[in-house]
Amino acid sequence: MTPVHRPRIVRIGQRLVGDGQPCYVIAEAGVNHEGDVGLARKLVEAAAEAGADAVKFQTFRAEALASPAAEKAEYQKAATGAAEGQRAMLRRLELPPDAFRELMAHAGRCGIECLSTPFDPESARFLAGLDVAAFKVSSGDLTSLPLLRQLAATGRPILLSTGMADLGEVDEALAAIKAGGSSPVVVLHCVSSYPADPAAANLRAMETMARAFGVPVGFSDHTLGIEMAVAAVALGACVLEKHLTVDRGLPGPDHRASLEPAEFRAMVRAVRNVEAGLGDGLKVPHPSEADVRRAARKSLVAARPVAAGAVLTAEDVGLQRPGTGLPPRLLDLVLGRRARREIPAGMLLAWSDLE
Repeated sequence: MTPVHRPRIVRIGQRLVGDGQPCYVIAEAGVNHEGDVGLARKLVEAAAEAGADAVKFQTFRAEALASPAAEKAEYQKAATGAAEGQRAMLRRLELPPDAFRELMAHAGRCGIECLSTPFDPESARFLAGLDVAAFKVSSGDLTSLPLLRQLAATGRPILLSTGMADLGEVDEALAAIKAGGSSPVVVLHCVSSYPADPAAANLRAMETMARAFGVPVGFSDHTLGIEMAVAAVALGACVLEKHLTVDRGLPGPDHRASLEPAEFRAMVRAVRNVEAGLGDGLKVPHPSEADVRRAARKSLVAARPVAAGAVLTAEDVGLQRPGTGLPPRLLDLVLGRRARREIPAGMLLAWSDLE
């Protein structure tokens, strides 16, 4: 398997994403609007206030997405009941086309990018017509190669979730995107379980895919809490996606694996702190350490009074704070020299004191 050698920097709207750039944080509103445009607007506002770079929805037509025979996943049954099928549930969660126009405009007013996941060709064409900044591909569509080729033909960036997949399937998806057009790609590691067990997160798979495919990598997180999300950023995720809800007690399928606004805000704050803490990798003293360095390090001092003309021995020289004099590493160069003048006990040694 050879790397695709696509750009390691991707532009999404006004932001550069990838090597050396701040992590691009996506608040996955998904279907947590419950089919209510007013609630969707509140999710846009909550994402912006929490410091996310983008809010993301899902664009689909229930009849095109699920057959009448499609059952819900077990986590969906647990949240919404087993009486209705998947198509009926999706119909309740579907937003009309005008809603996406309104949400994109509202996101712009809030200073945040609005993205969406298309689940069918018509939805993809619709979002392209709205000039969406990037397409997010759900893990369920990683193997929908015709859809991937269609998205790639637009040239827009693609955020490719890889839940439920092995490395070979990711390779096939990237090959389809390459065949379809010139879209830059960010591959998102994902575990498609709601909620996902932290023990299943396998964050090191990000580095595996980065090496294998030569593309920027990120993490679409379905675990509870913020620990895995923050750890992913520490390990190099350039995109982080996390579900956002205004109330985890709402009845839809994804609320239980979502963060509420205050929690999302705390996650973004933690991500930015971790990014700042990663630094540039050079092992040099930080300017903030200068004062403690002076106070905590030691210097060569006279361990006892030294007479003028005396030859310094190991018994004459000690190590004491502060660290503003000759450093201890010069001890061997000091021993055996004569004192030019009388040196009191406890005095920091200086070259001017020695012949």
